[in-house]
Amino acid sequence: MSKRKIRVALLAGGKSGERSISLRGAEEVYKALDHRKYEVKRYDPAMDMARLAAEAENLDVAFILLHGILGEDGAVQGFLDLLALPYQGSGVLGSALAMDKDLAKTIYRNSGLPTPGWLSIGSAAIRSERIVLQLGLPLIIKPVRQGSSIGMSIAHSSAELAAGIETAFRHDSEVMVEQYITGREITVGVIGNDELSVLPLVEIIPGPGHPFFNYQAKYQAGASQEICPADLAPELAQAAQDYAIRAHKSLKLRGYSRTDMIVNEQGLFLLETNTIPGMTSTSLLPQAAAAAGLPFSALLDKLLELALEDRAAGPTTK
Repeated sequence: MSKRKIRVALLAGGKSGERSISLRGAEEVYKALDHRKYEVKRYDPAMDMARLAAEAENLDVAFILLHGILGEDGAVQGFLDLLALPYQGSGVLGSALAMDKDLAKTIYRNSGLPTPGWLSIGSAAIRSERIVLQLGLPLIIKPVRQGSSIGMSIAHSSAELAAGIETAFRHDSEVMVEQYITGREITVGVIGNDELSVLPLVEIIPGPGHPFFNYQAKYQAGASQEICPADLAPELAQAAQDYAIRAHKSLKLRGYSRTDMIVNEQGLFLLETNTIPGMTSTSLLPQAAAAAGLPFSALLDKLLELALEDRAAGPTTK
């Protein structure tokens, strides 16, 4: 008798500003999943949550491919917990902590992890001159709870800072202003539940016209160069991998994560940790996994295996 296929709910789309990226990734994930092993049903949380709830008892596991608000922030994770449907990646708490850049950086700092200085502000009325006096220039402005660099900008003057804060407030009710650290941008992936494996480093080099790894640099073909494994001194690469594991643990994450950092002559600085990294075959974490001997289809197998491992271990592991 043939073994029953694992029934997977592939969640993609949603309502955030990263909807199109989510749907693009879902197409590649759907194609890469071994359909001899998996029966895949697709759900868009923008319209299919009632259908997902009704069909949950006939599903084995969910693969969440949502980015940003109502996807990466713990909301969908909580819904799936109520349905007793396991899913890859972090639970409600870890997802919410990592999504809130202010809280995540506070946890970094309290865990002894280096991160650029910052302020979190809840009103555009704050005087930009006061921020400059406290943090200096240049500065990065970003919404506290957005991904893919949406609403993000660099300020080299008080006037640019004020304009950047106004832009960021269009995307969130809270805005973070962070010291702009120059250097090489790297990212480090971590995979596992209780036993963690760290992946080779990827260096990201934004192309001309992109002052940082912004939305266009991330998703426009050929806009950035990515080098894996990154050409760093072995001791520096080891330190970055150690930091990625510490960030993963301190934020109470599960399954996998990807932590972005800047490296310069002063050392390493953690920027943020992603709990649902991009999932096309050429995205950063899949590139690193492939360099470690885990091709895209096998990476998806591993993430689903970890999700089902959490179900077997019981509800308290998330």
